[in-house]
Amino acid sequence: MPERRTVALVTLGCARNEVDSEELAGRLAADGWELVEDASAADVAVVNTCGFVEAAKKDSVDALLEANDLKDHGKTQAVVAVGCMAERYGKDLAEALPEADAILGFDDYADISDRLQTILNGGIHASHTPRDRRKLLPISPAERQSAPDVALPGHAQDTPPEDLPEGLAPASGPRAPLRRRLDTSPVASVKLASGCDRRCSFCAIPSFRGSFISRRPSDVLGETRWLAEQGVKEVMLVSENNTSYGKDLGDIRLLETLLPELAAVDGIERVRVSYLQPAEMRPGLIDVLTSTDKVVPYFDLSFQHSAPAVLRAMRRFGDTDRFLELLDTIRAKAPTAGVRSNFIVGFPGETEADFKELERFLSAARLDAIGVFGYSDEEGTEAVGYEGKLDADTIAERLAHLSRLAEELTAQRAEERIGDTVRVLVESVDDEDGAVGRAEHQAPETDGQVTFTESAGLTPGLMVEAKVVATEGVDLVVELIGGVEEAGR
Repeated sequence: MPERRTVALVTLGCARNEVDSEELAGRLAADGWELVEDASAADVAVVNTCGFVEAAKKDSVDALLEANDLKDHGKTQAVVAVGCMAERYGKDLAEALPEADAILGFDDYADISDRLQTILNGGIHASHTPRDRRKLLPISPAERQSAPDVALPGHAQDTPPEDLPEGLAPASGPRAPLRRRLDTSPVASVKLASGCDRRCSFCAIPSFRGSFISRRPSDVLGETRWLAEQGVKEVMLVSENNTSYGKDLGDIRLLETLLPELAAVDGIERVRVSYLQPAEMRPGLIDVLTSTDKVVPYFDLSFQHSAPAVLRAMRRFGDTDRFLELLDTIRAKAPTAGVRSNFIVGFPGETEADFKELERFLSAARLDAIGVFGYSDEEGTEAVGYEGKLDADTIAERLAHLSRLAEELTAQRAEERIGDTVRVLVESVDDEDGAVGRAEHQAPETDGQVTFTESAGLTPGLMVEAKVVATEGVDLVVELIGGVEEAGR
């Protein structure tokens, strides 16, 4: 009988990393590894790291060190780093963090079982030398689909083995990735594409995630059908830039065609699209997002700033008035549409007038959720070499000021929803918090939540109608309309 091998996956960062962790889980389960939730109960702890900004990188290092401590107090024998930080820094991270027994890059994912077994047996797998992954695919998007195999987490081009263990996904074609759910949430992310062709001067992501490449619609549909069979009610489409979907497949409007097909999948109650670029928003895409049954009118728009000079320095497009016009267009079609965005303050060269312009935009935009970040140099980006760097105190002051304003504005926006009828997906029910869920304008983990005045009869995965009766910051308090059966119709 094969030796029992246990592994725990610890995931940090964004929803894209969550998808990658479930692919790794699927590959490991298919090769006989037992997945456990508690890292202290696992032979190997695999930490899926984030390499986006300094705070995220610090969290990743802390998680690796915490997992390393388990080797003294639990049964854990090895700690392995994967994910964006591991891919971005490779052998440099291995030298800086000897507590990790291995640093594995994206190219190791297809052989993850063998890699972990080697490490568990006391062997060594050499950490990779980081490289610019944008150079692995052809410059022309039209040539990328037929390019030689390149490791694309969440795409998995290899053929799944026969006789998969129960709970593995999906047998929908030779390109279907193996996937094993790591929780029982009624919400799951589906990777629509990988990489990014934009060259924002502050962002290093394309260098370690690579150029943009779409998944084929049949693969996305097949995975969504499998998730529905696992009890998922809401799928969230994720990538570095969903508005570019299809450009390498010969149809930049492919998302507008795919969304109704996803919404029609039996068992799926809600489809959400994240990561939209304002400069790439098309009238047809806005129409589909605001008028398709089960596709929520939700707009995760990457504004980043609104002062023209700062946006140009960021190598981005737009300004306050054009962004407000876009929001007006959206709300003319769906008045209660949800809109969220992130912003960088203290970018090199940002003047006091630029900062005031950003305040003007936020005050008029009526966003439901706002993320604010202070600028910091990211190695390998163009902005590192910019002149006009602001001092740390000025950045901290502007960050604190805009964060307070964002908190006030999003709380006001939530209050505007009092009296509205909302469709809520119940996500958890327990004795301490009662029933908790999310309305259409709230994405998982980032945009607040909904709590119920009464939770009797509510269960995770149930979609109900409710009336907003109060707010707590960005969170809504609701009461069911009628009983549970009536509200869930």
